[in-house]
Amino acid sequence: MIKAQSIFKTFTIGGESVNVLNDINIEINDGEFVSVTGASGSGKSTLLYLLGALDAPTSGEIIVDGTHLSKMNDKQTSEYRRKRVGFVFQFYNLIQNLTVEENIVLPVVLDGKKAKGYAAKSDELIALVGLENVRKQKGALLSGGQQQRVAIARALINDPHIILADEPIGNLDSVKSAEIMKLLQKINREKGVTIVQVTHSRESVGYGTREIRLQDGKVV
Repeated sequence: MIKAQSIFKTFTIGGESVNVLNDINIEINDGEFVSVTGASGSGKSTLLYLLGALDAPTSGEIIVDGTHLSKMNDKQTSEYRRKRVGFVFQFYNLIQNLTVEENIVLPVVLDGKKAKGYAAKSDELIALVGLENVRKQKGALLSGGQQQRVAIARALINDPHIILADEPIGNLDSVKSAEIMKLLQKINREKGVTIVQVTHSRESVGYGTREIRLQDGKVV
């Protein structure tokens, strides 16, 4: 499903070029749950953002479902990010004055569609992530674990093929972390969604199917 070929990424910091990714070559199959690990600064999040077309490599090619990301125009790139990929971040990124239901359907509303048309889908996702009892609660009143569950449901509203998760349990305690990892594992197994997560947690790696470890911008 995902192929990264000869990926290099260079940033210019203080007038100096810093190579963050150095000749990355990976393949991720349909239905895998892959954990990208490594020390801080090893290039994990940078790689994830490239796979999600949130940034572009300095050189090399990323191919997803046969589509070369570098050949997409702005409209196609935006559609790829909205519909084909679901994003889950460490800090949840909810709209705090919107309810659970409103946050979940926000991507389709921003896409110019009617929220009412996704009521059944929203109900299904709220049940999946176990938030039926707080569906009318505003984001600001939710716990960290509940907010991340909303973020996961929001990522699934457009039925993406892929979920990209950047430190999804980074702000949670051990109990809530285990709950979120079990939920992601369930989504992977039951819905067949391919998941790529960046993580520092050795425990969370065990919920996936494979580990890709980076060191100094290289796969080791």
